[in-house]
Amino acid sequence: MNRLRAHLLKLAVPALVFVVALVVLGVVNRSSTPAAPPTGESGVISRGQSTPEQIEALQDAVREAPGDAGSYALLGDAFLQRARETADPSWYAKADDAFGEALRRDPRELTAVNGRATLALARHDFRAALEHARRARRLEPGLVRPYAALVDALVELGRYDEAGRELQRMIDLKPTLASYARVSYFRELHGDLAGAIEAMELAVSAGSGTPENSAYVQTLLGNLELNRGRTGPARLAYRTALERLPGYVPADAGLARVDAARGQLDAAIRRYRPLVERLPLPEYAIALGEAELAAGRIGDGHRDLELVRAEERLLSASGVNTDVEIALFEADHGSAARGVRVARRAWRAAPSVRSADALGWALTAAGHAEEGLAWGRRALKLGWRDPVVLYHAGVSATEAGRREVARRYLKQSLALNPEFSPYHAPRARRALERVS
Repeated sequence: MNRLRAHLLKLAVPALVFVVALVVLGVVNRSSTPAAPPTGESGVISRGQSTPEQIEALQDAVREAPGDAGSYALLGDAFLQRARETADPSWYAKADDAFGEALRRDPRELTAVNGRATLALARHDFRAALEHARRARRLEPGLVRPYAALVDALVELGRYDEAGRELQRMIDLKPTLASYARVSYFRELHGDLAGAIEAMELAVSAGSGTPENSAYVQTLLGNLELNRGRTGPARLAYRTALERLPGYVPADAGLARVDAARGQLDAAIRRYRPLVERLPLPEYAIALGEAELAAGRIGDGHRDLELVRAEERLLSASGVNTDVEIALFEADHGSAARGVRVARRAWRAAPSVRSADALGWALTAAGHAEEGLAWGRRALKLGWRDPVVLYHAGVSATEAGRREVARRYLKQSLALNPEFSPYHAPRARRALERVS
C-alpha cells in the first residue's frame, strides 16, 4: 500500500502540466449531504443550459420519443444533478424512476447503469453502488465514469487496497476533476494532508462542465484547509466556490465554520440559520445547534438539534442511509444506547474507518470506553488525521484510563486545528488537562 500511495503521488504531479494545458485550451467529494461526488463524464445535453432547463428539455424528449432509452437515462442524470444542486433528496426517486424506464427499454443502457451506481452512492447504499459500477465497467471497460462510483464504494466498504488499485486505473485512463478529488480523499484517509490539498488543487485546476461540480471541489479544498486550522486559505476557497455558484450551501456552511473557528460565534450562527431554514440537513442543524450551545444559547441549541431527528426521517423516506451521522449525533446529544445500535448497523453495512469512528464514539458515550478506544484505533489505522476523529479516540482513551494514549491523540487533534469545533474543542482541551 505504501508503494501504491507513492505511485499515486508520482502520477498526479506531472499530470498538472496536462491539466493546465487543457484549461488553457479551454477544454474539462466526505458528507452527509444527500449528493454523491462528481463522477466524471456527465450526461448533460448542453453546457449552456441550467439543470432545470435540461430537465424540461429531456422531459419533452421522452414524451416525443417514449421508446428512447438514452433520453430517459439522461433525464435521470439531470435529476441527480438537481439533487446535488439543491441537496433535496426527493429528486432521488425521480432519478430512480428515470433510470428504471431507461433499463426497461435497454438493459445495457450505460448511462442508466452508471446513474444507478451514483444514485446508490448518494443514498449510502455502497454494496449496491459497487454492483452497479462493476456492471457498468463490464459494459464499457475504457470509460472513466464507472471507476468513480467503484472507488467510492470500495472506500466506504473499507476495502482500501482494492480501492487504491482501482483509483490508479482511473488516473491512468484519464486525469480529471473526479479522479483528482478521489486521490485527495484517499491521501487524506492515509494521513497525507499536504498531499490531499495538492491533489484537490489539481482537481480545481482540472475544471468541470458544471458550476456546481467546480464549487464542490473548491469547497472540499476549503474543508481540507480548515481541518489544518488554516482559516485564511479556507475562507478564500469557500468564497471562490460562491463566486462560481452563488448561494452554494456547502460553501456558505464552510464560511460559517470559519467564523466559528475564529471565535465569532454570533456571525457563525447568523450564517447557519438561513442555511438550516433552506436545507435542514443533519450536518447543518447539528453545526447550528452546537454553535448556539457554545455561545450559551442553550434553549435555541436544543431546539435546533431536535431538527436532526425530523430530517433523519425525511432522508430515510427518500432511501438515504444516515446511520453513521445519526450514531455520532446520538452519542453527542441523544441516546448513547441508540447510538451504539445504529453504529453497529452502520459497521455491518459498510465497515469503513468512518463507521469505526462512529461505533467507538458511541460505545464511549455509553460507558464502554475500553471497547470504544479499540474501535477508535481501528478508525485511525490508515493514518487518518481528522481532528474530530483524534478527539474521539483521545476521550475514549481518557475514559479508559490510558493517559499516555489520551495525551497523544488529544495533542494531535488540537495541534491540527485548536478550534476544530466550538462545541468539542473546549472539551478536548479539558480532557487534555485531565491527563497532563
